Amino acid sequence: MTTSDMQDPAELPFWKRKTLAEMTDGEWESLCDGCGLCCLNKLEDWDTGEIVWTSIRCVLLDGESCRCKDYENRQATVPDCIRLTVESVEKISWLPPTCGYRLVRDGHDLYWWHPLVSGDPDTVHQAGISARGRTVSEEGIDIEDYEDYLVTWPLEVGEDK
Repeated sequence: MTTSDMQDPAELPFWKRKTLAEMTDGEWESLCDGCGLCCLNKLEDWDTGEIVWTSIRCVLLDGESCRCKDYENRQATVPDCIRLTVESVEKISWLPPTCGYRLVRDGHDLYWWHPLVSGDPDTVHQAGISARGRTVSEEGIDIEDYEDYLVTWPLEVGEDK
């Protein structure tokens, strides 16, 4: 490899040259690809710790845009909403395999459809990665019925992409 083949690290996109902890607030927020998968309700087996996904979305998640309807105040409405931080991303085992935070945490590049790569926030939906059109609101669904909504696609989506 010649020196002309090597890229100046300063020219690399921030997610390739910074750790999660080094990112600015704006960079951190832009790592979210808008898939909506982390806002799906999950069930945990208390004995084994196994996490299973449902197609039931948080009351604040818009099922079409896959964005929070009240992002700034979400924890006031949904007290158990998990705020992604450097510390929480290190501990959370259920982040989907396509999640930008998980990918950067694990030293991988973002997928072609990520808005930071494609330049288009709609490519996450066009690529079939997002929860768009696949969910139901948690409003009116009893917790006892959540098992009727189990899905595996949040963990499978993107594997071949």
